[in-house]
Amino acid sequence: MARLVVMYKTPKDADAFDRHYFDVHVPLAKKIPGLRKYEISQGPVVTPTGPSGFYLIATLYFDDMAAIQGAFASPEGQAAAADVQTFTTDPPRMLLFDSREV
Repeated sequence: MARLVVMYKTPKDADAFDRHYFDVHVPLAKKIPGLRKYEISQGPVVTPTGPSGFYLIATLYFDDMAAIQGAFASPEGQAAAADVQTFTTDPPRMLLFDSREV
């Protein structure tokens, strides 16, 4: 299984971020072809030594890296990617990787 992890920094207006993220962005992202599961962090995002500077972390699951590439080349993936610019001025950090159980 492959994952896309999106890490959003703490926004200036958390309420506005939440409204847009949950009312607009999540429904757009859930239409992305090949998306198997969509999880988000709950509560504060911290490090072992304290605050992380991140507000929300989303983890999207796909079958493999090719599925992620295809997903974001699709119109639905393009729409979700473009939407990020409408609710955050600080681009999120993104990590893509294949995973395996050990």
